[in-house]
Amino acid sequence: MKNDLTILSMAARRQPGRQVQGIAAALLPFESDGSIAVDAFQRHLVATHRAGLMNAVNMDTGYINYLSESEKRDVLRWTREALGNVPFVAGADIAGLEGETVALYRQQIEAIASVGGTPILFQTARLKGKSGAELAAAYRAFCRGYENVIAFELGSMFAPNGEIFSSETVARLIDIPEIKGMKHSSLNRIVEFERLALRDRLRPNFRIYTGNDLGIDMIEYGSDYLLGLATFAPEKFAQRDRLWQAQDPAYYKLADALQYLGNVAFRAPVPAYKHSAAVFLHLTGRIPTDRTHPKNPQRPAWEAEMLQDCVERLK
Repeated sequence: MKNDLTILSMAARRQPGRQVQGIAAALLPFESDGSIAVDAFQRHLVATHRAGLMNAVNMDTGYINYLSESEKRDVLRWTREALGNVPFVAGADIAGLEGETVALYRQQIEAIASVGGTPILFQTARLKGKSGAELAAAYRAFCRGYENVIAFELGSMFAPNGEIFSSETVARLIDIPEIKGMKHSSLNRIVEFERLALRDRLRPNFRIYTGNDLGIDMIEYGSDYLLGLATFAPEKFAQRDRLWQAQDPAYYKLADALQYLGNVAFRAPVPAYKHSAAVFLHLTGRIPTDRTHPKNPQRPAWEAEMLQDCVERLK
């Protein structure tokens, strides 16, 4: 598809006063003995909901690529116990599983839908590089009969199975009625602007959820968000969203402080941001330790010193 974007056309997209849908990808915290800190996890889910954001569990921020099937089911159960009937999003991922692709995805989707969650479809290496028609056919089969599913395109800097789709593929996915939105995690504003323009042309009520933790102001241009960064400070993200809707100039100071946090936490290597999240949430008294899943990349010992400055900027 021809790229008709210009600086002027992108600036013209700004929507002051727009109501934003915010979703925080929840960190899965750990105790000092290496076990999952279930109580802290559930408290943080409740706090995120009370702040005004939706929760997303079993995402990259929740170590979905490291969890066993039983652990993923435990997370779903803990989430439903904590939130009651409140809606939430959960990752459907088939990495490492044996079986036929469509059947595996439908099993994951069913496990999430059966507890009232909205599935978001993690990409699989099995489909990487397939044509738009092949991918769309597969996604139609995954989602058939389910009322609300979210698609996901993920840059390879986050995970090796990630792939940024072609515009043709995205157009085909937007056309699938069961898919109500797509999380876009390229960390590339121009590609995201293209997604927004395509959405506006083909299906205006389809949601594009920015996953760009290095460009969280994409909400100003029509994106909603599903961010790992939002789990660091859900109350501050919700406050920022309200300020934007109210067209309050205080929006800019808070947005700048949150973006500074994003730039620090999501520096290379990007997957280590989960350790940054654990350090930040431990500094702010939200979780018992700064431990991560043992397979997750770690930040240096002085990470807390950098993040303490971020904490101060958000006070």
